[in-house]
Amino acid sequence: MPSPFRTRAGAALSALLGPVPLSRSQALGASERLSAVTSLLSSLEHLTHRRHRRPGGLNDWSISRESYAGQSRPVRRLLDLVAAERVNTALHAGRVAASAALLLPGHGRWRGAANLFLGVSGALLYPVHRYGTDGSDQAAGLVQTATGLARLSTTPQVQDALLWYVAIQSNLSYLVSGWVKLLGPDWRSGSALSGVMRTRTYGNRHVWLLTRRFPRSARLVAHGVLALECLFPVLYLKGGRLTRPVLGSALAFHVVNGFVMGLGRFIPSFAAMHPVVAYTSTPRSHPAVAGRDDRLLGSLALLAGAAAVGAASVAVSRRLRVTDSAQGGWTVPTRHGNELSPMSTVSAGGAGPVVVFEHGLGAFPAHFGWYTRALNAAGVEWLACARAGYGPSRRLAAEPYTLEESVGDLADLVAAAVPEGRQVVLAGHSLGGEIARRAAVRLGERVHAVVYLDSSHPGQLNRSGQQDKNSGMIDETVGALMVSLRLGLGVLMQTPEWIKNLPAPLRGRAMAEYADPRLWTAARREWRAAERDFRAFDGALDPLDTHALVLSAQHTVDRDPEHLLMHQDLAAAHAPERVVRTVVVEGADHDGILTSPEHAAPAIRHLLDFLAEIGSPATVEAR
Repeated sequence: MPSPFRTRAGAALSALLGPVPLSRSQALGASERLSAVTSLLSSLEHLTHRRHRRPGGLNDWSISRESYAGQSRPVRRLLDLVAAERVNTALHAGRVAASAALLLPGHGRWRGAANLFLGVSGALLYPVHRYGTDGSDQAAGLVQTATGLARLSTTPQVQDALLWYVAIQSNLSYLVSGWVKLLGPDWRSGSALSGVMRTRTYGNRHVWLLTRRFPRSARLVAHGVLALECLFPVLYLKGGRLTRPVLGSALAFHVVNGFVMGLGRFIPSFAAMHPVVAYTSTPRSHPAVAGRDDRLLGSLALLAGAAAVGAASVAVSRRLRVTDSAQGGWTVPTRHGNELSPMSTVSAGGAGPVVVFEHGLGAFPAHFGWYTRALNAAGVEWLACARAGYGPSRRLAAEPYTLEESVGDLADLVAAAVPEGRQVVLAGHSLGGEIARRAAVRLGERVHAVVYLDSSHPGQLNRSGQQDKNSGMIDETVGALMVSLRLGLGVLMQTPEWIKNLPAPLRGRAMAEYADPRLWTAARREWRAAERDFRAFDGALDPLDTHALVLSAQHTVDRDPEHLLMHQDLAAAHAPERVVRTVVVEGADHDGILTSPEHAAPAIRHLLDFLAEIGSPATVEAR
């Protein structure tokens, strides 16, 4: 006969484990009411904080509307209408009324119309309230649209399909968030919680002090959050045996976030998905969910399989295009065993210095598209090449990567691709500028000039607090892109605006390279080597007896004045008797100085004027 203690323990365990059996009607009702709380709070907040929409406010539409300048005229007119004071107020007042009505008891089809109104109006209002609108409003809109359609449908199969849609979105919201966090070293080490609590936006001084006082407990909490998010779908295993502890932990997580981080609307918005998760995770044999239609899962599995095949096909097609040499398979072997695949207009009968372009971190030769077009028009020969590991250039080196490998590769490329006796002008962007500077030291008299295009500086991590702070974020961002693309998610990438700004013949290949995981694998390898190298920099730049042009992007130096001083250091390292020019390109940012036609144009004019000023080596000697 079991002891009373074991009986009570078993009863307590059975109360903690097992499914949460909700019927279709109960799940619908609970989800729509919780999401209605979110929209009620959101609209009341916007109605009581109208100052944010006034001129100079956080959501001043005269400023925010510029973000939608590329939309069609009907879309712009609709958004202007929604942003109008009277219309905006009326929409929020309607949302308050609809949300309050949905909190009342009842199961009428009018509830579907109210839910759809909340979902559609929320989508319309989002562009007008971009700042202050967070993931809770988007989650609520998703639930309201799905439950609204379910309410209006008279077919149980359609209702179940819509509820499964919400349940899948709920699982993905936790799953994706968890696995993205897992890519960050701070979350893996358990130190992320302390870092988040220290921020101004979401931090809490008292909680931060607790994480400092009890670091082991803080790490345990951080790892617990990771486990909860990464393993959220386990509640569907074993007949929903883990549904109660998983949903209870998720609800507790949102409640704590709401109070500690000031994300109050996150509590009802994400909790609104939990009743649907409970409904779909209950075994079909349970009376509460009798007749539930689960065919959507099978359909989604087929679609996922087809999507995976399609994504793999796109990835293979892009890889073949990226690794295809631009000039008929011509390669240059280097001292490190790498094989470079250059592009060039260098001719045997050409004269004058050859401009050699060196691209930046996570970039490729197409970045210089506007520059090469201008040089072609001016009759100046040029040479560009993807570094080893990028595009068609193969990295076969056996030794761990250092920046000196790329420096040696660039020197070997010049020796092989530029006829003996002709000098070069090394032009490097970002990290490419630092590689070009070091290669100029190695190449000696073969270098006529160095052109720094918003270049990196080896002391930037030691001299600039902003650069030091951003260094970890660069590694994390590049790592996340690398992993995502390896998983075949490149097919989901949208073409960034800077690629759309490149010359038309270059855009297709540029997008293929941008979405290729090899690019980001090489970028991460280079950044880690550059970070080690830059942190060990002793502060002395090698002197160079060459001409120099230092072009700085205005946004770069405005955001970090120390960078302007470092660019001046690059200029000062060149011999004073040579032509040395420093220019800030007005309005340009770090990438736009190359890719934006508007800002590349003045930079190119400065480059052509500089080339004309320094002349050919023979002209310089005659002076």
